[in-house]
Amino acid sequence: MTDLLTRACLCLLLAASPVLAQEEPAEDQQLMIDPAFSDDPEAVVPAEPSAAERQRAAEAARGPETARGTGAQLRGLDKITGRTQDFTLAVGEVAEFGRLQLSLAECRYPAADPTSDAYAELTITDSQANARLFSGWMIASSPALSSLDDSRYDVWVISCNRA
Repeated sequence: MTDLLTRACLCLLLAASPVLAQEEPAEDQQLMIDPAFSDDPEAVVPAEPSAAERQRAAEAARGPETARGTGAQLRGLDKITGRTQDFTLAVGEVAEFGRLQLSLAECRYPAADPTSDAYAELTITDSQANARLFSGWMIASSPALSSLDDSRYDVWVISCNRA
């Protein structure tokens, strides 16, 4: 009988050991509950931001004020030959680079610091395939953010020309 009781105790101990080995989570690791759904009467529901606070947040998210440039400096790289070529395009002008046609629609720069960045709206087409390869804004400080995807050519913005 004692043998059976000993075995039962050992089985219970083995079954309960994982539960006993767990630690209580630290207070900062507790599950976060939205105060609006909490049963705690002292829970504080955060107030909605006011219209003025939302307006300030929207203005801060817009980024710097920009000014229009009269043109842009672009650089092209032929990955096969290693040749680079710089282009000065006026707004509305088209330039040829290998089989590519580069068209500048607009160039903007931060009004407070014109040399810090440039944003150019470009359309790049492959004249042989008669296909648009890129259409959108390229940013000089982040060329990989929005770039031309071509196996042979790279094009990026250097700066905007100011009037």
